[in-house]
Amino acid sequence: MQIVLVEPEIPANAGNISRTCAVTGSALHLVKPLGFSTDDRHLKRAGLDYWHHLDLHYHEKYSEVEEKYPQGRFWYLTTKGGSLYTEADFQPDDFLVFGKETAGLPQQLLQANPDRCLRVPMINDLRSLNLSNTVALVLYEALRQQGFKGMK
Repeated sequence: MQIVLVEPEIPANAGNISRTCAVTGSALHLVKPLGFSTDDRHLKRAGLDYWHHLDLHYHEKYSEVEEKYPQGRFWYLTTKGGSLYTEADFQPDDFLVFGKETAGLPQQLLQANPDRCLRVPMINDLRSLNLSNTVALVLYEALRQQGFKGMK
């Protein structure tokens, strides 16, 4: 699986997500600008000794990801999604795209891909789950659908 973080802001979230990607064999794509340095001690502490096991890619802007992977299937996680994440039929190497913690994904990206926008159900009056929790939740559903291939 491919995890894409568009302009992530919080180093501890990125560290937790990097650890989740490492233990699941998922690639992590970080789209700039980043709200932290990849040398940040909080990022490294959250990722612990998993950082060197990570398949990590950096991109200057989101469009580079789609250009580099023209055959990729992209799913956009948003509180505005029309479908639940459990309704998607995930395939190996799908891209799960998440926005920054304070603003989510750009509106024009969501409007251009309404059939690929997914949400995690929540009580209406609350903003959202923590980004690292949401990534883990959706990623493990995708891996479950694929029978956790290659995992013990």
